[in-house]
Amino acid sequence: MSEIRGIDDGHSRERMRRCVWRRAGRYWNVRDRVTSKTGKGLNMCGIVGYTGNEQAKDIIINGLKKLEYRGYDSAGIAIRNEDGIVIRKKKGKIAVLEDFIKNESFSGTLGIGHTRWATHGAPSDLNAHPHTSADGKIAVVHNGIVENYVELRGKLTSEYGTKFETETDTEVIAALIGAIYERNGNNLEDAVYDAVKEMSGAYAIGVIAAESPDKIVAYRKDAPLIAGVGKGCKFIASDIPAILKYVNDIYLIENDEMVVCTPDDVKIYDSGRKLVRREIMKVNWNIEDAEKGGYEHFMLKEIYEQPKALEDTILRRIDENGRIKLDGISLTEEDVKNISKIYIVACGTAYHAGLVGKYAIENMARIPVEIDVASEFRYRNPVIDENTLFIAISQSGETLDTLAALREAKSHGARIMSVCNVVGSSVARESDDVFYTWAGPEIAVASTKAYTTQLVCMYLIALYLGDLTRNISEEYYDSILKELLAMPKKVSEVLEKSDFIRKLAERLYNRTQVFFIGRGMDSAVALEGSLKLKEISYINSFAIAAGELKHGTIALMEPETIVIALATQNALFDKMYSNIVEIKARMAHVVSIAKEGSEKIEAESTEVIYIPECADEVTPILSIIPLQLFAYYVAKIKGEDIDKPRNLAKSVTVE
Repeated sequence: MSEIRGIDDGHSRERMRRCVWRRAGRYWNVRDRVTSKTGKGLNMCGIVGYTGNEQAKDIIINGLKKLEYRGYDSAGIAIRNEDGIVIRKKKGKIAVLEDFIKNESFSGTLGIGHTRWATHGAPSDLNAHPHTSADGKIAVVHNGIVENYVELRGKLTSEYGTKFETETDTEVIAALIGAIYERNGNNLEDAVYDAVKEMSGAYAIGVIAAESPDKIVAYRKDAPLIAGVGKGCKFIASDIPAILKYVNDIYLIENDEMVVCTPDDVKIYDSGRKLVRREIMKVNWNIEDAEKGGYEHFMLKEIYEQPKALEDTILRRIDENGRIKLDGISLTEEDVKNISKIYIVACGTAYHAGLVGKYAIENMARIPVEIDVASEFRYRNPVIDENTLFIAISQSGETLDTLAALREAKSHGARIMSVCNVVGSSVARESDDVFYTWAGPEIAVASTKAYTTQLVCMYLIALYLGDLTRNISEEYYDSILKELLAMPKKVSEVLEKSDFIRKLAERLYNRTQVFFIGRGMDSAVALEGSLKLKEISYINSFAIAAGELKHGTIALMEPETIVIALATQNALFDKMYSNIVEIKARMAHVVSIAKEGSEKIEAESTEVIYIPECADEVTPILSIIPLQLFAYYVAKIKGEDIDKPRNLAKSVTVE
């Protein structure tokens, strides 16, 4: 039996060598690394299933609450009782469903549930999962996308006369399994196995049948799936927290595997229907780690967890000689000499971390770096060969656009390095070298500590490459490493300014136009600050390089305009100061972010937030903290749903 432990168990050398497996921001150490096959992307829905001796309803609902970060457009449950399968589903968050069924009693001890992030079919009661076959004998929950559902829909309509009520690909799955189930003599395992042979795409499904009172059949195809093992009860789920209240023994289900659960047994079959022997993983981390811990929102908790997250990420990469060790990365000096170009490719917040990484790598290693939005990379026919290093940054490791870009680079012979959170994720599996972050659980959709740990990883990679290329001196290497080691304490100092930032938000929350500006590395931070604000407050915010102000944007400056000016780069301070003077002359409200000792900036700023003195190279780690706090407090004052902003999910794994 292998163990799955939280990183709070200590910093022993043995544990530091263990792999890190994270699913959607949660983390645990795993001695046996996940080795499933290459996969494609999936959507963000969450599934859970229970079979046992207790009534299933509350267990399923509790599991769904732990998966709501994966999507909250709608939710539903299917419970098998003496009358067959009872379906209840509602548009909206799980609380809406819970209220809808609060006065109903369900006697069934077998059930499946789903929380949805819509892909095919708009959010509605009708399109919510679970879906059933036409005769109601089969119920299905589904995380992912069936790419050929239109063809399957046509086949089912023409061959079986199936009538469909929804626009979802999931209803097609239910209809397909139902048709095969009826045809093959009501054998649920056979029906699922035969159905998935006809389905293309990336998905995980959970299936129950009215005529099988205690059985769940599930299948994984490039989407997360686990099975939980308890005395007299078994589970399936997208993620461990969904079932951790009830069991801490799990099976990791690999690609193209089918799992069959009854209260007393779990059987796993490979794609050839051969029985698989699988070691149980024991989860020993505390579920309270993924709870709010007294904070009003997960986002605020995660902002305040950044000092520890940074410390964990940095200290685990420093050996006894004070040198950087990048476990999971096998680049040699000879390998690095052969690198002619580096591509950094990512989406969203990870892309902003990549922008900082470009500055750091080019400065320290003197290797040309291009940074691309993953969704555009493969469409421009990039120049790639065997001397190209491709760095993918992805929190989840399942972002479809990033995966597609990675595969494009790999097909041309590039060496693939990734920075991500999830061991066994598709990005990790398909990379030659993997650098895992130690952010810890991140539940809020808007990323905070995952971003700052990604920044640290990029700095460590830059120093590592710079050392191998002999392009930095020992003195510079040591000085930057010292700066990084000081970051946890300095981040804590910035967090102490939260009351000032909250009061600032109280004055400015009702403005409708906000610009973030900066030069050099500050321009990358401006993009991330702008994204945080628009993600959770829904305010129109824009980020531009400060030097571009004169090329149009300055025409928008007026008294009601807020400009957040990042002026943390000593080498560029005078130029930023001039930009601020220009803006202030147009009567805009200027909030400046500057290093301590830059009091000159106060004369031209409405407010100034100071960060501790540090080297220009590492200011992004500190300067983003007040912007995270500002976004949080603005959204709170406006009464927005901070942890679950509309139309967004934790990881974007569909195109």
